[in-house]
Amino acid sequence: MEALTPVQESDRKPGIGIGIIGCADIAVRRALPAIEKSPFRLVAVASRSREKAEGVAAPFGCEAVAGYDRLLEQPGVDAVYIPLPNSEHAEWARRALKAGKHVLIEKPAVSTEETARELVALAEERGLLVMENFAFLRHPQHDLARSLLADGSIGELRSFNGVFGIPPTDPNGIKYQAELGGGSLWEVGCYPVRAAQEYLGAAPTVLGAGLEFAPELGVDVSGVALLRDDAGVTANCSFGLSHSYRSTYDLWGTEGRLTLEWAFTPSRDARPVLVLEQRDRVTRIAAPASDQFLGVFSAFHDAVVDPAARAAHHQDLVRQAELMARIRAHATAAAPAAAVPAATAAATPAAAL
Repeated sequence: MEALTPVQESDRKPGIGIGIIGCADIAVRRALPAIEKSPFRLVAVASRSREKAEGVAAPFGCEAVAGYDRLLEQPGVDAVYIPLPNSEHAEWARRALKAGKHVLIEKPAVSTEETARELVALAEERGLLVMENFAFLRHPQHDLARSLLADGSIGELRSFNGVFGIPPTDPNGIKYQAELGGGSLWEVGCYPVRAAQEYLGAAPTVLGAGLEFAPELGVDVSGVALLRDDAGVTANCSFGLSHSYRSTYDLWGTEGRLTLEWAFTPSRDARPVLVLEQRDRVTRIAAPASDQFLGVFSAFHDAVVDPAARAAHHQDLVRQAELMARIRAHATAAAPAAAVPAATAAATPAAAL
């Protein structure tokens, strides 16, 4: 099917062109407005539905494409962002890389280390970038936290505690569909797990993990993972889809504690607060307001134009997939067989505990 609302080459802004594979809510609300402000040139948006693609593309003045394959054939598309259901990420990332496109995959990128390594190998073979979108890491509050830790504000780090929970939503939604890669670990647990890796050493051990399954939904709705690195620093990661909203992590050291009160999903205009607790005082530090999605698309662009910057993103993708798979395997192995829905158990990747 032909692309709609074609844009003349003379009307395009210069630079690297990007297309969006899928019209998910996160793409419409956060990604597309950020791309417009980024160094990228927005070329096209694709949907399986012609009408949906037109409706999403129109406010941004880009092309509307019916069919994901057609977007990969569009002239001027050098990179793609993939905000599809989790189960579709690997397939469309693979197709995009084979079509010669740099790829940014919405989190969680893939569910197994094997798939992550396959995509990285394909990207490196073709001189391309594949990157996982953890936009929260691009907010300056995390740079501030790392700086305070490095300056000794809380002494030596002893433990990380991260929590991300959201209230229940439509039980027919994607996040509750096991066959689409739903469930609390993939949807929200990946945030504190990824944040923990900013502070723990490489390849932390999974000391324990647990998932609470809802039989009527067929997916896990809450869980916890306990990690430890070789230096003895621990991380407790709690998450859920059946909670009041909470989005925080804290760093507990020998001389104090640092808490990020709105760690994962601050709005563009918000100034998240960091609370520094020391022996004789408590200091509240307001981080700058920032669009973390603009930050991630800027970082993606930087790594597209600088091949030397790609290795770190590839390493991060593999490391996260490997750790998440080990957490999942540990939790399902520890759960009573009757508590794990058949579809969920079948979808669980094999991994060493």
